[in-house]
Amino acid sequence: MYKVKTMTNKLITIQDAAKILGVNPETLRRWDRKEKFKAKRHPINGYRLYNEKDIKALLKKIQKGESLDG
Repeated sequence: MYKVKTMTNKLITIQDAAKILGVNPETLRRWDRKEKFKAKRHPINGYRLYNEKDIKALLKKIQKGESLDG
């Protein structure tokens, strides 16, 4: 699995977020649509962006086997 060392509050792309989490980018799109893990949107092009801090928190949840709903 992808190791996360130091995190800042910068925004990352869906591709990078998917690599960190070990999921397909389409999975992140589905979670966004179902409001399980919402993405921020770039104001000009509408691309999904994720805060690294949020990705780190989600990665810990996934590693513990916790549900996205809880």
